[in-house]
Amino acid sequence: MPGMARVDPRFVSYNIEAVEITGGRFWKPYSDEVRQRLAASVSQGPGKANGLAGLDQNLFQYRPPINLANSKLRNLSAALGPAYIRVSGTWRNTTYFQDDDAPALQQPPAGYKGVMTRAQWKGVVDFARATGGAIVTSVAIGDGARNTDGSWNPESARGLFEYTRHIGGHIAAAEFMNEPTYYLAGGAPRGYSAKTFATDVRTFRAFLKEASPQTIFLGPGSVGEGVEMTPANAPKQPVLRAEDLLQASGPVFDVFSYHFYGTISHRCAAMLGPAAGTTLEQALTSDWFARNTAVEEFYAKLRDTYLPGKELWLTETGQSGCGGDAWAATFADSFRYLDQLGTLAQRGVKTVMHNTLASSDYGLLDEETFDPRPNYWAALLWTRSMGTTALSPGVKETGDLHLFAHCAKGNQGGVTLLVLNTSASTVDTLRLPVAGEVYTLTATELQSRNVMLNGVELRANADGTLPALTAKKTAAGQVQFAPRSISFLLLPTVHNKNCMRQ
Repeated sequence: MPGMARVDPRFVSYNIEAVEITGGRFWKPYSDEVRQRLAASVSQGPGKANGLAGLDQNLFQYRPPINLANSKLRNLSAALGPAYIRVSGTWRNTTYFQDDDAPALQQPPAGYKGVMTRAQWKGVVDFARATGGAIVTSVAIGDGARNTDGSWNPESARGLFEYTRHIGGHIAAAEFMNEPTYYLAGGAPRGYSAKTFATDVRTFRAFLKEASPQTIFLGPGSVGEGVEMTPANAPKQPVLRAEDLLQASGPVFDVFSYHFYGTISHRCAAMLGPAAGTTLEQALTSDWFARNTAVEEFYAKLRDTYLPGKELWLTETGQSGCGGDAWAATFADSFRYLDQLGTLAQRGVKTVMHNTLASSDYGLLDEETFDPRPNYWAALLWTRSMGTTALSPGVKETGDLHLFAHCAKGNQGGVTLLVLNTSASTVDTLRLPVAGEVYTLTATELQSRNVMLNGVELRANADGTLPALTAKKTAAGQVQFAPRSISFLLLPTVHNKNCMRQ
């Protein structure tokens, strides 16, 4: 198994949307029961009107600020560490940082739609410190953050960076704005163009090098290219192509960043047409998985042309845009998620930041209880077993069997195989050269929100500490993989030469 690529130790990472930090209107849950509980438990505080521009406001529902001091949330997040914690999203583009210790403004200043207080941002810094996280963010870019001539004013970001340093924190990486391709939905000024973006990012780069020179400058952070996210007959929004942005800006970025969603969720079907979203029948298909590869190839080609030699980071992704489909919280989506991680690791993408940690249907954790969903357990097993070196498995995949290999984490010379069996039948086409240990995830049905490890249901303890994850021994020779199962297979004694030094 020759080496293919190396990934960041923070390869498995996640987003906490800025609107979660401030409180505000994020994607409405599908469940009537959850919607009713949210409505009954919160008041419509500051930011109550901050749904996205140009979209039906009934798609959103108010949430109070997330409690990042919650011990259960911290314990579960620390178990995924080390990770990048990206606090950004479309709402960040128009969020004002209130750089004082007064209570939150009841109304944001002109040109802004939300307010983030010092106390809320300190919660992010404290959370990152407690969980082994490194902060990634972006800055406000809307009308409120601009001079009278329309140019971007760095003073709107200076307070955030200076306060972060003052309380002992550090911003590891930053994009200028979230998703400039869809600039109007993101709150950019009317008439925004590739030329405007180029001027803005040059100003931001100069600011960054002065205010926080160790911060990695990510960009352009585009989305919606490489595959069609929306039905062909859906209303089209104005789009700035990533290639035009890169041509205008020149090689200003330290790292090429992009976002990926394979489609838009059913939540937005009323606005975009009935073909929006995916079905459960599509969830395990190679065609659905391949959309991830197509978008990576699209942006990798742009990287090679405009930022040759720079790393590629996927800074936002999930089952689908608009908060995810109803089955995003079920075992069915764990196959897509792990295929995405395996494929992008082979291609040298350094980190994958899942959206979100704990909000809406695509969250790794339930937003009310912080109970882990199937994708959390998938991420946890990856983090515990897969090292930073991706290997070529040396076995041809079939339509139903997806196979990935990495140097085993914390085991010199050992190898971990990740085997996704998407078929409804047992697969026994692999023969192991040595004995090993296997961790197999299954569920009673694809749309289950619970998952079993080697036949035992996984549940976190009330305080967010984790149960013992116990492997099964497997002998050398033929090995079977259960129908619709995910297996992490540790082979500690193969002595792969690429894995002797980690």
